[in-house]
Amino acid sequence: MKLTTFPKASGGRTKRLGRENIKKEKSMKKKVLFALALAATLAMTACGGAKKTETTAAATTEKASEKASESASENATEAAKEDGEKTEVQVFVAASLKNVMEDLGQQYEKEHPEVKLVFNADSSGKLLSQIQEGYACDIFFSAAQKQMDTLEGEGNLVEGSRKNVVNNQLCVVTLKDSGTKVTGLENLKDAKSIALADGTVPVGKYTRQALVALKILPETEDVSKISTQEVSEALGGVEISEQSNVSKVLAAVVEGSSEVGTTYYSDTYGYEDKLQILEKVPYDLTGNVIYPIAQIKNEEASQEEQDAAKDFIAYVTSDNAKTTFQKYYFDTDVK
Repeated sequence: MKLTTFPKASGGRTKRLGRENIKKEKSMKKKVLFALALAATLAMTACGGAKKTETTAAATTEKASEKASESASENATEAAKEDGEKTEVQVFVAASLKNVMEDLGQQYEKEHPEVKLVFNADSSGKLLSQIQEGYACDIFFSAAQKQMDTLEGEGNLVEGSRKNVVNNQLCVVTLKDSGTKVTGLENLKDAKSIALADGTVPVGKYTRQALVALKILPETEDVSKISTQEVSEALGGVEISEQSNVSKVLAAVVEGSSEVGTTYYSDTYGYEDKLQILEKVPYDLTGNVIYPIAQIKNEEASQEEQDAAKDFIAYVTSDNAKTTFQKYYFDTDVK
């Protein structure tokens, strides 16, 4: 499963930058395979043109060489053919979805070997900006409704493709045996240091929303615009390490550079032996943390690519996929 970070598009260019790089790789692979096939053919021709010895042993050796050359040529041709037939689907996913989507992607590709899923994982806000700037994207799976609402308002979604998939829960976490005095958001000010995503990142927005609900932060029309500095001041000047996505918040806590952090419950998967969940923040403080998925209008995508994108969304939103989401601590009871 390939995870891709796309280069920044310049100007208004809408070229499929991710696919161009992959196609170049394919072209190089085909050239190598062709060279191998040609070498094998030349070897076979050389064997046929060389002076033959009239012994049985020599004849047998020559025949085996010809078969080996033919087999190498056929294998190279078949490999090139198979490689060229892959239908690529560019899938942009929120950072908190990286592990579960790579798992589902592997399952899907096993059932559909003709399809290659290319994942780009980052904060939903950054992914939104990339799509608006013209990056190649077929599917967007966001950690919040705001980013998807923006794309829908701009007419960038394939009609009828948007669906709510899972719910998540904000958590306050620390390393086990950290000795922190913090028990949750209400006494977050007692932390020595905090890892916190900025307001454009859904987990950072939900954290700010909860702090507003607790009256630690003042009411405001758009909580995502509350700066990290304002959060620090509201918490008595505590040191806050601002992060650009939830995975980096998690890393700051796991590495010990920040005493506590706010992540999603799903992000604690695989870290059960290292992390302690201090609080699962109630939904009445954050609201539901719904993750929507949708197909993005992509004029440069072939019909095969569009069909594959539609099919993969159907796979992700099927009842069979719920078991995988639940394995990674996502709540699938979503309407």
